[in-house]
Amino acid sequence: MNSSVLLRFFKSRKLSYIIGFAFMFAASFIQTLFPKVLGSAVDLMKDNGFEPGQVLTQVFWMVLIAAVVFLCTFLWRNIIIANGRNLECYIREELYRHFLKLSPGFFSSRKTGDLIAYAINDISAVRMTFGPATAMSFNGIVICISSVYFMFASVSPSLTLLTLSPLPFIILLMLFSGRKVQTRFRIVQNQFGAVSDRVQENISGIRVIKAYVQERSEMEKFSELSSRMKQANLDLIKVSAALPAMIEFGFAVCFVMNLMFGGRMVLRGEISIGDFVAFNGYLSLIVSPIVSIGRIVTIFQRGLASLGRLNDILRVQPEIMDLPHALPIQPEGSMELRQLTFCYEGSDVPALRDISLVLPKGHTLGIIGKTGSGKSTLASLLFRFFGVEPGHILLDGRDINDYALDPLREGLGVVPQDTFVFAASVKDNIVLFKDGYTDADVQHAAALSQIAGSIEAFPEGYDTLLGERGVNLSGGQKQRLAIARALIRKPAILILDDALSAVDAVTEGQILNSLRQTRKGKSNILISHRVSGIMEADEIIVLDKGRIAERGTHELLLKKGGMYYDIYTEQLEEGEVC
Repeated sequence: MNSSVLLRFFKSRKLSYIIGFAFMFAASFIQTLFPKVLGSAVDLMKDNGFEPGQVLTQVFWMVLIAAVVFLCTFLWRNIIIANGRNLECYIREELYRHFLKLSPGFFSSRKTGDLIAYAINDISAVRMTFGPATAMSFNGIVICISSVYFMFASVSPSLTLLTLSPLPFIILLMLFSGRKVQTRFRIVQNQFGAVSDRVQENISGIRVIKAYVQERSEMEKFSELSSRMKQANLDLIKVSAALPAMIEFGFAVCFVMNLMFGGRMVLRGEISIGDFVAFNGYLSLIVSPIVSIGRIVTIFQRGLASLGRLNDILRVQPEIMDLPHALPIQPEGSMELRQLTFCYEGSDVPALRDISLVLPKGHTLGIIGKTGSGKSTLASLLFRFFGVEPGHILLDGRDINDYALDPLREGLGVVPQDTFVFAASVKDNIVLFKDGYTDADVQHAAALSQIAGSIEAFPEGYDTLLGERGVNLSGGQKQRLAIARALIRKPAILILDDALSAVDAVTEGQILNSLRQTRKGKSNILISHRVSGIMEADEIIVLDKGRIAERGTHELLLKKGGMYYDIYTEQLEEGEVC
């Protein structure tokens, strides 16, 4: 775990931790007084002439000790364990905040199931380490040190050394098995991520699986992953389950040695029966913390494995960040590209090559080209989802890197190819959970995107809950909902990235006409594979293999008889152009 994240949390909770550990120390230390008082009571009762009052005094002290231990234990558990939960919540929020800062390229190279495992299983393991495991460790250390001290000082140093002689072997065993637990738990977490990813992927694509009759194939793949996860857990259990059993066996040896040597010392008169009882009491107190060491070691090793996994994520630096001098302003609408060339990481072929163009404020730019020609890449660069060298993209005459990310993106509106619908109401999907929009604003945006009629036909209108990823909407409805989401923000530059591909020609024409009517004075970039979606643009560029192959108005490009003309003719024959 990033040390600064943990330090910030511990500093903010410093006082509560001090108070919690103070109560824990008090409970642990006072608990070790009980065997001594019990031993004194036994010595008093073995005498024929003992006074009941003296025994009752010892009983009073034992009851008082138990009451104080109960109170202190109740207080420290409420403080320390609660802080463990607070730490879990804090780390999860920090991890989520870190996710939101990372660029889309990071998520395209990671599996969703793995990221879910980080946010749930790994953080839970960290919470167990810095919550219950830390508390058990501190509690056990205080009890063991205090008990051993009283065993030495109040009973017999020689008996203490003989009885506790197996402890070094137990400690070595714990250290050896701890490393194996850490390694095997990391494998378990990786397998959990793989299973989670498979479940998430199959649920999202359940219609495709059923349509192509892939249930049996997917079940076989899932069974294989599930078996691997089971085996990884069994390998972990073999190590973690053996440790407590071996520790308990070691302590059984300790009690046998105490019975042999302690009993002989009582018979010889070297220690009293009360001392022998007290010694057994101290030994019993030590048993619980030492036996718990097996569990503590397992928890710590699991926590360390999870910390390592979380570190791997938190060390990933965002590729796109605000510059120190970034301007907190929104673009007003003009754009210029100067010899823009861009290549995706890991690819030797540029997605865009030497692109130069000017989009004056209030104008509309149309972009058309075959699949893979670089159309969507341009939209991603305008939103700075990927880094671009200074001087190649200018907005209002300023380099795009000089804008702070949030206001830059707030000034742009995009409807991507892959429309995403949240499992929320229609209204929430349009306003995107932001306050400040009235019902009239929502209805106006829906009307402009030609989806108002569909929404009003829903059972609860704008309050109708949509399924995950908009499963209860058609492709065209999803696109129109996404267009309403972009229009309600009234962006300076609106980008439709093939956002009308799933609507019919009539609806497409109505939406484009609405845009022309309502977005006068604002800039638009229409990316499409259909000529009908861009033919009214002020300028059209035709992209081919990342280069501008042709540019001009619709009429001019038709006269050239080049690539645009070929696309137009083909679509005209197919009835896609009216």
